[in-house]
Amino acid sequence: MSEHIQAVVLGATGYVGGELLRLISAHPDLDFTAAVSESRSGESIAATFPNLAAAYGDQCFAGHDRWIDDLETGSNLALFSAAPHGASAALVANALRAAANKDINVHAVDSSADFRYTNRLDYEVVYGTEHGAPDLLAEFQSGVPEHVAEIHAAHVGHPGCFATAVLLAAVPLIRSGLTDGEIFVTGITGSTGSGRSPQPGTHHPERHSNLYAYKPLAHRHTPEIAALTEAATGHDTRVHFVPHSGPFARGIHTTVQAKAVRRVSDDILRDVFAQAYADSPFVDVVNDTPRLKNVVASNHCQIGIATGEDTVVIMSVIDNLVKGAAGGAVQWMNRLWNLPQSAGLTGAAPGWT
Repeated sequence: MSEHIQAVVLGATGYVGGELLRLISAHPDLDFTAAVSESRSGESIAATFPNLAAAYGDQCFAGHDRWIDDLETGSNLALFSAAPHGASAALVANALRAAANKDINVHAVDSSADFRYTNRLDYEVVYGTEHGAPDLLAEFQSGVPEHVAEIHAAHVGHPGCFATAVLLAAVPLIRSGLTDGEIFVTGITGSTGSGRSPQPGTHHPERHSNLYAYKPLAHRHTPEIAALTEAATGHDTRVHFVPHSGPFARGIHTTVQAKAVRRVSDDILRDVFAQAYADSPFVDVVNDTPRLKNVVASNHCQIGIATGEDTVVIMSVIDNLVKGAAGGAVQWMNRLWNLPQSAGLTGAAPGWT
């Protein structure tokens, strides 16, 4: 598609919103139209994100009732939502209605949890709140781009950052039949995963030089990981997940362990993953253990493997804000619009972050 596509970000003042704005500013096929925030409508984007001053100059956040006026009837729209869980669904629903009223062709990618489940009851049990737009669930599908061969919906609910890292490690393993479908997962995330609003667990004196588990075996991403693994593999998967808070700002390191049904070597397991991701530009199967600093601020995932007697280990590292959220959302949007999957995502990441 050669015609440029208007891009709008809902809930644009958080960390994921800022990363979406950064990526959109360098995308060859997306034209920035609006960064939407009711609480900061009329305020400068650069005041909230000084790192984006060169890209956005004196442009300001728009209110929820104003941005649609800047779109022409019959135009194309890439709608991103970085709004929080529980709030995003209603915002997306209102935006889709407004676009329909102007005959705008639109694809949406939501980075919240609101469209990751196929039915409202599963979502409401996990998140403890009513779904904001249950009638739209059938118009969304979820999964990481690498695991979905055919898109059957107009819109996408992007998996969570922990879920993305685990799925990239777990799905080829479960598909291979080398394990019995039970995985034990340890994940360590940076403080940006908790969002822009300060929380006790992300307060710098508590997080610095510290490492601790939280919600062991009870994290809300666990049923999401299990459901999306089953959807991608056709196999029921039992997930035992212990997340940890790490003393760094960006990145996720996950370790997936499982029992092998037969003895397997490093070479055999590495070949399983190399074949699974042979056509995936953002997944790199490495010979050593993967390192966070090799992927932070990029849309890449590094995967390493290890085997020992009847045990297999898969390690994956991603940037939680990029591959785990904004970059994955752009990658999905590229697919929805039949653009090159890597469009806007190939810029070199900074070192020594």
